[in-house]
Amino acid sequence: MATAKLDKAAWQKTFDQMSKSLLVGKQVEIEVIGLDIGDQIEQEWIQLLGISYDPKDDLIEILVEGLDHLIPKPREVWLDHGATGLASMEVIQDDEVRQIIRLREPLMLPFSGTA
Repeated sequence: MATAKLDKAAWQKTFDQMSKSLLVGKQVEIEVIGLDIGDQIEQEWIQLLGISYDPKDDLIEILVEGLDHLIPKPREVWLDHGATGLASMEVIQDDEVRQIIRLREPLMLPFSGTA
């Protein structure tokens, strides 16, 4: 697998493109890792409804069935690509909390948001 950092300038456009045509309806698992909270599965294989970045509030929003999962103050976004497409996304927050969004089925990305 190859991991690539997604430039912050590309977050909003990339997430919008992913949400509009590619991610909706995919099954995701959300894992949260931090020194003060340990390693926790926030959501296990639930339907994804969308993902977005709000630069004004500096917030990544992951919409899943029954939950609006918010990631405040994201510092870095990493995309993990395998042979069959995007397998997961890791968001590192300013407080070093890591949030990993895994896709049950890899997603082929027809666009490039990495640098």
